[in-house]
Amino acid sequence: MEVTATLDEKGQLILDRPLTAETPGRVRIIVLFQEPTDEAEEDPDDTLVAEVKASLRRSLPQAKAGTTR
Repeated sequence: MEVTATLDEKGQLILDRPLTAETPGRVRIIVLFQEPTDEAEEDPDDTLVAEVKASLRRSLPQAKAGTTR
């Protein structure tokens, strides 16, 4: 499960949405910090889902026909 969160000035995590689990209990959390970037720089992972789907629709027939590079 992946959930984003904010780290406040006290070092406490504020989850963007509640966690969903079968039963309540302790959890293990891995924290990944974002590297500071220039705000004008685009994140390569921000590709629109529609663009990815369109690309896959074009690529699948090419792959089936063996016409890929």
